[in-house]
Amino acid sequence: MPKNRHKYIRFSFCLLFFIAILIGRAQENTSSTVNLISYIQELEKEFDIKFSYIDEDLRPIDIIVQKGGSLTTILDEIAKQTQINIKKLNERYYTLSKSITVDICAQVLDNFANNNIAGATIEVLGSSIGIITELDGKFILDNIPRKATLRIKYLGYKTLYIKAEEMVNHNPCKTLLLSQKIQQLEEVVLYKFLTTGLSKQQDASIQLNTQNFGILPGLIEPDVLQTVQALPGIKSIDETVSDINVRGGTHDQNLILWDGIKMYQSGHFFGLISAFNPYLTDKVTIIKNGTSAQYGDGVSSVMSMQTKNVIKNTFFGGAGFNLISGDLYGQLPITRDMAFQFSARRSFTDFVNTPTFNRFFDKAFQDTEITLNNNQLSDADILRDENFYFYDFTAKLLYDVNDRQKVRFSFININNNLDFEETTLNSNRTTKSTLDQTNLSFGGNLESDWSEDFSSVLNIYYTRYNLDAQNILANANQQLFQNNRVLETAVKLNTNYRFSDPLHWLNGYEFNEVGITNFTDVTLPPFNSNIKGVIRTHALFSEINYLSQNKKLMARGGARLNYIENLNTFKEYIIEPRFNLRYSLAEYVGMEIQGEFKNQSTNQVVDLEQNFLGIEKRRWFLSNNGIGPLGTPNLPITKSKQLSAGINYDKENLYVGLEGFYKEVDGISTATQGFENQNQFNGEIGKYAIKGLEFLINKKTSTYSTWLSYTYNVNNYTFEDIIPNKFPNNLDIRHTLTFARIYTYNNLNLGIGLNYRTGKPFTEPLDGANAINTTNFPFTINYQEPNSSRLPDYLRADASVIYNFNLSPKIKATAGASVLNLLDRRNVLNTYYRLNENNEIETVESFSLGITPNVSFRVSF
Repeated sequence: MPKNRHKYIRFSFCLLFFIAILIGRAQENTSSTVNLISYIQELEKEFDIKFSYIDEDLRPIDIIVQKGGSLTTILDEIAKQTQINIKKLNERYYTLSKSITVDICAQVLDNFANNNIAGATIEVLGSSIGIITELDGKFILDNIPRKATLRIKYLGYKTLYIKAEEMVNHNPCKTLLLSQKIQQLEEVVLYKFLTTGLSKQQDASIQLNTQNFGILPGLIEPDVLQTVQALPGIKSIDETVSDINVRGGTHDQNLILWDGIKMYQSGHFFGLISAFNPYLTDKVTIIKNGTSAQYGDGVSSVMSMQTKNVIKNTFFGGAGFNLISGDLYGQLPITRDMAFQFSARRSFTDFVNTPTFNRFFDKAFQDTEITLNNNQLSDADILRDENFYFYDFTAKLLYDVNDRQKVRFSFININNNLDFEETTLNSNRTTKSTLDQTNLSFGGNLESDWSEDFSSVLNIYYTRYNLDAQNILANANQQLFQNNRVLETAVKLNTNYRFSDPLHWLNGYEFNEVGITNFTDVTLPPFNSNIKGVIRTHALFSEINYLSQNKKLMARGGARLNYIENLNTFKEYIIEPRFNLRYSLAEYVGMEIQGEFKNQSTNQVVDLEQNFLGIEKRRWFLSNNGIGPLGTPNLPITKSKQLSAGINYDKENLYVGLEGFYKEVDGISTATQGFENQNQFNGEIGKYAIKGLEFLINKKTSTYSTWLSYTYNVNNYTFEDIIPNKFPNNLDIRHTLTFARIYTYNNLNLGIGLNYRTGKPFTEPLDGANAINTTNFPFTINYQEPNSSRLPDYLRADASVIYNFNLSPKIKATAGASVLNLLDRRNVLNTYYRLNENNEIETVESFSLGITPNVSFRVSF
């Protein structure tokens, strides 16, 4: 027994001794992290050596120390971990210095679940060095400047910036965590509104996405200003895009913006074609009421176009043609942070006459059909010779300064040129007209995200509109020259602060200076006029945006304070409150209410119908409150107030909406309303009030969309100095009805639609001998009460077809055909009266487009 006990004692002793040795060795090999300077000071004592170095280079560096080892092994480990250059001068002295370049290794993970992020872009700023992460999220870069900054980007995550030096002292590799980028987007109420690419937003505005645009009856291309006329409450009474009437307003009462720049010209071919290339236009926002406080001007509506704003690393573009013009567009990447966009379009109407051009020409340049007061057609034969063309060009430079700041520069040039000659054969009298209409604009934006909650947008632009027109009458016996020039500069700053996800606060300031010149020179009788004016506007605006967590309530309220100064005449302060509310009454039922006060200080004055053969007779003037040079029309600041309320039902494939509104616009002049009767020359000041209902029902599926819209309006003028002082507006269209259906089958899109509206008001002369006033010279026409008659009802059917196919894996193609006025109905758009040389009353009628075919072919890549 004692022997066994001694064996156990000896075994236990040996075991304890062996464990002690292992613990000692483990302690010897235990690693620790120390400051590099402290560690090399210990090495100096241990190995009796000296190191020469700069304290600032080594002080921030920590290394992982393994106990034991030779001096050579230790120095090699220091160089490996820190990428410090170690040079041996002799047996005792060494130098330590930072290398100019370093080798780095890192692994990129997301900070939520530590998943590998493969394909993230790694860029060394200030150089052409770049790489993407491997499947495990790792990357290695050699010989990178030690002071360089790396930018790490991946879609859906916030961009990370890190110094290369911070990634050196890590073994095996430094872990980099990317946080997800969460952006609150405005909720879209309708996934498809009438057709693909049209959607109704939470604030009741309508947004058009041209890239996803489907088809509308009569359209084979996403013409921006033609497309908006498919919406209830928006029509053109004369079938043009240069005279769009929103809820009874005139065209000059619409604020049209392109990349934040105000446009004074909107159409080609005198309003028959939109002047804006749709293929680089990313989205178009249309606002009829409840406008944000950031928008000034335009008492009728806002139409804001935004071109593509994202830099892509590959080239994209396209080209196409129709029977009027050809165009091309594209975006060229310059660097990873910079790209250039361009678009160009030109008509070939000056050397090719197509069926579409002939119909457009008859509409735009018709000398109208003239009848005498005995209802006999005028037998004058007219010979015409014209040379007409148009073009437009846009350019945009996109530069991402960094992840938080973006700079954009935009440019647009629009041009129309016309040489027109008309000879009346029975009298051998010739009239010549030349017209040059241009709009040149450029501007810039700086978008900045100063923090997660605070951002700003600075917008600066310059725009110039110029109209030169010359008319030579009666074999050069009389010459008339007119020039209308608008120069505008503006600076606008928007700031947005997010208190929380539901609550945002918008503030800003806008300065605007507009100068307008109107020059007129007549040879017979001699007359010369040169009217110039400048208006400056300072505006402060603020509004709160709220969206409840359950998305049932959207509320926006704010105000705009304007200080308007006409340098020659007046100064005025105007406060404009605005609000916009939407509330979900039930799961599929929503209620909307909007209200706004707005003003504008630029207006278009309508010249006589006889000037320039009735073409482009509108000229821009500034408000002057009745104080200005002789010959200046009395134009006060135009002010509006509007209230609307509606209810809509939106469940899956069915939308039904009903909205009522009341709008009053004060400070209008007969000179801006296009009167062609006894009130044409007097320049009385008054107002108009319009009340109406807009109804829309839209049934839609993945293969078809059918809709019926109806608008009822009562639109009346009030002029205290006209008898009677209340009468129908020139744009009083009581009933408007639209029915359309579009169908999609694979790559084929078909559309057909019908547009109906009651006739517009006009004024007829008195009957019989009282029709002409012979007491004055020259004689004048005696009219009935203003706008007491109406034109016949308007009816037009349109159809279109588009087929999409691929020419190759990378080239897509589209072929389309359309017919406007499919039934070739002769709709009267306008009627007015004038006296001829024999003092006989002539009835002058203008008509709509006849049956107008068009075809197009496009490619995109």
